[in-house]
Amino acid sequence: MKVLVINAGSSSLKYQLFDTEKQLVMAKGLCERIGIDGVFKYQAGDCKVEEKCEMQNHAIAIQIVIKALINKETGVVADISEIEAVGHRVVHGGESFKVPTLIDKTVIDGIKSLVPLAPLHNPGALSGINACLSGLGENVPQVAVFDTAFHQSMPEKAFIYPLPYEYYTKYQVRRYGFHGTSHEYVANRCAALMNKPIEELRIITCHLGNGSSIAAVKNGKVIDTTMGFTPLEGLPMGTRVGFLDPAVIPYILEREGGNPSDFVNTVLNKKSGALGVSGVSSDYRDIEVEAAKGNAQAQLALDQFSYCIKKFIGAYAAAMSGVDAIVFTAGVGENNCALREQICEKLCFMGITLNYESNKIRGKDQLISEAGSKVSVYVIPTNEELMIAEQTQAVVNNRYN
Repeated sequence: MKVLVINAGSSSLKYQLFDTEKQLVMAKGLCERIGIDGVFKYQAGDCKVEEKCEMQNHAIAIQIVIKALINKETGVVADISEIEAVGHRVVHGGESFKVPTLIDKTVIDGIKSLVPLAPLHNPGALSGINACLSGLGENVPQVAVFDTAFHQSMPEKAFIYPLPYEYYTKYQVRRYGFHGTSHEYVANRCAALMNKPIEELRIITCHLGNGSSIAAVKNGKVIDTTMGFTPLEGLPMGTRVGFLDPAVIPYILEREGGNPSDFVNTVLNKKSGALGVSGVSSDYRDIEVEAAKGNAQAQLALDQFSYCIKKFIGAYAAAMSGVDAIVFTAGVGENNCALREQICEKLCFMGITLNYESNKIRGKDQLISEAGSKVSVYVIPTNEELMIAEQTQAVVNNRYN
């Protein structure tokens, strides 16, 4: 099946066209600065296109994508009818959507109702959905794949905040978790590499990048995860604060002025994390360069990140009464050998023995622990788009469980 995967933001639209039978990316690209001074990027094999292009809205962006896909010189399909389905990444599914779901008016209304829980993300997804309905027609099935869905297996004791319970019943304030598609993909890939049923394994998946989260996956189900009501909670990230005593907010505002909403959106979301601590960058590669020069704050940001990762791995091993495998994925997890080494060395008490030669790998499936290690440790590149494409095909074929 040829499935077009869409990841739409407020002013951007990432896309990939998959042949799911061959697990092949036929074409991919990005429409960015939609509504401003648009830029269109397209790649199919050796063909690369990048050009400025007026895109007043997502509907026009989709039209430009379709024209590129069917272009006689650079396209990969002869006709638009070859696109058999569309899969959309939707960040927040709340408690309403626990599995990938065929999109209809009820689903669209449901995604709209969740905009207050993800005001920066769900509106973009709705724009992408409506643009595809307009550009491809209502006869092409569209599927919503939710970042939160994989985490919906968490027990109540893990997702409930210790607030007055009425805030949960009235306003759905609870831990939801994010990066679910990535955690699901690498957990299943890990089980395949171990040649064991995922239903028999305890896996800790570490999605480490500019945005980071860790999940405890027991018998194929998430029992806990670090991100919470929003993607702001959990590990310190590129620019996000992670866990924070909420009393810090009024304490600072009383001294510097401002309002809580702006403080959360600007300071805690965009100026904190590794950027805030290091004073250098939100990119861990830049921070490592500065740390090597003797920058103490840069080193502190690196040490804090690895410390928090180790802390949650230990906590989730306890939550699952043991762990069979740990997976590192996403930009930092897949490519930062030094970070993986630092984490694994401090986890030797769990019986982890790192293979230092194997750990030199970047961006490739690899067992990086020794054969005798009590816990298997893997690097597995995430592939959220492939997961979305496969789940879309499964929904369309009425075989998603």
